[in-house]
Amino acid sequence: MSHPDPKDELVTHLPALRAFALSLTRNRATADDMMQDAVLKAWTNMDKFQAGTNMRAWLFTILRNNYYSSRRKLNREVADVDNAFSDTLSVKPDHDGRLQMMDFKVAFAQLADEHREALILVGASGFSYDDAAEMCGVATGTMKSRVNRARAKLTEMLQLNDDEALELTDRATMAVVGSPNIPS
Repeated sequence: MSHPDPKDELVTHLPALRAFALSLTRNRATADDMMQDAVLKAWTNMDKFQAGTNMRAWLFTILRNNYYSSRRKLNREVADVDNAFSDTLSVKPDHDGRLQMMDFKVAFAQLADEHREALILVGASGFSYDDAAEMCGVATGTMKSRVNRARAKLTEMLQLNDDEALELTDRATMAVVGSPNIPS
């Protein structure tokens, strides 16, 4: 069975890779730099990629590892007191209902890094718990727990009740929150 050229396949994953970088860094310039570094590292190490395996997961893992390496180098976290970083996130213009996108962004930004990462990988990016756990180097149960705790925390911060229908924006946001009311 022949596999497509990995260098050609890499290009198809760039939008998802950029979205993941943006969700981790919450800054467009930093996300673009991190994505460029990850693509460069993937390109130069293409010989290490095993044909037939999950290219997207491999790229996300490279980007994730670069992100955490850069965080360790900083040795401290810069507070986003004036929302300079969170305000650079894009907002879909067609949002409506009780949960406004800005409220979601504020609540999402308050989640711990590993919870935000778990929701992006499993909820928004569509990775299985097993794939997300492998990318993060944790057990599948740990990934499930992180997703569950993150969703519960978002529900609490957004003051959502179990019996309320969520009137939301888009499928990606719905996937992160984990509501069973996602329209097909």
